[in-house]
Amino acid sequence: MSLVPVPQSALAVFAHPDDPDVACGATLSLWASQGCEVHTVICARGEKGTLDPSVDPDDLAARRLAELSAAGEVLGIAEQHLLGHPDGEIPEDRLYSEIVGIVRTLRPHTVICPDPEAVFFGSEYFNHRDHRRVGWATLDAVAPAAALPHYFPEHGPPHQVAEVLMSGSLLADCWVEVGNALEAKTAAVRCHASQSLGDDEGVADLLRRRAAEAGRRAGVPYAEAFRRLRLSSPRSS
Repeated sequence: MSLVPVPQSALAVFAHPDDPDVACGATLSLWASQGCEVHTVICARGEKGTLDPSVDPDDLAARRLAELSAAGEVLGIAEQHLLGHPDGEIPEDRLYSEIVGIVRTLRPHTVICPDPEAVFFGSEYFNHRDHRRVGWATLDAVAPAAALPHYFPEHGPPHQVAEVLMSGSLLADCWVEVGNALEAKTAAVRCHASQSLGDDEGVADLLRRRAAEAGRRAGVPYAEAFRRLRLSSPRSS
């Protein structure tokens, strides 16, 4: 089984404020604690993430921003980049350009994003629109756009990302051993109280079981799983 080493810098691009913490919070915490400069991009405001019609969307967005900030401190995130798009209305072309600009500014070694090909999970859940759009836009931005100079020249000099790790994949082929970082992930996920994730012990148990399941595939006690793309050099169209 392939275990991913700690990169020097990483950028995690996700749709909603709680997405990176749930998807790969232990990986981000572990890497940050070992000297990796970790940034996150949150593409949507999260203002529609409630079942309660009486909740004011702007109030919810403000609450989720505070939750995001608290979770970032727990994980050791260097900076959280907020794009502020409405939930369910993320503009694909604009997002594509925005991510190219962030990649060229931060110049990360590793990018993490959702796997947009992972759509159906059993018969009770499917990966929804925002997650899929963010996954595809990130892949489009990383290769070839960010690496080739004539794509979006206004965003500065090109940068070739070395690897992409896709979370939530049905085709996982690499893992990060995260036993020492599960506590931080659990604390970060608990920060997102507006999402009604359940009682604290229930959340901790769920995250532990998921990490143990991934760990069994990787041959370690606890892990987070990814689908890996290695991008050694840009390919022109």
